[in-house]
Amino acid sequence: MAIIQAYGGERLPNSARLSAAQAGNGVSTHSVDRGAATERPALLTLTTTVGATPTCTYAIEGSADGTGWWPVSYADPATPETPTVEPLTLTTAGTVRRILRPGQPWRVLRLTYSANTNVTNTADLTVF
Repeated sequence: MAIIQAYGGERLPNSARLSAAQAGNGVSTHSVDRGAATERPALLTLTTTVGATPTCTYAIEGSADGTGWWPVSYADPATPETPTVEPLTLTTAGTVRRILRPGQPWRVLRLTYSANTNVTNTADLTVF
């Protein structure tokens, strides 16, 4: 698993791909290092393609050093002031976005896919 940089900054937001057309269970192909930009928000974009009876659960996990992992607080864009750390479950094809709130002490982000049945995932992180 590679760690890809996506430092937020003064100019444009930076993006990095966690997974491209990844199927099955396990951690995302890559982790993303947002640098010291812990005071900046980030946006996670999940794009799925599905087969019959699809389901996939996503644990959004952060780390200070890329070795110890914990749940990251995120919010649905429709309710940005209602954060959760519960795993996200998707059962349809499409694109969903989740706001990763600023002020959290993670530097590196990854996803863990579980209970995956017939879902192919592409995931991107944008740091502002």
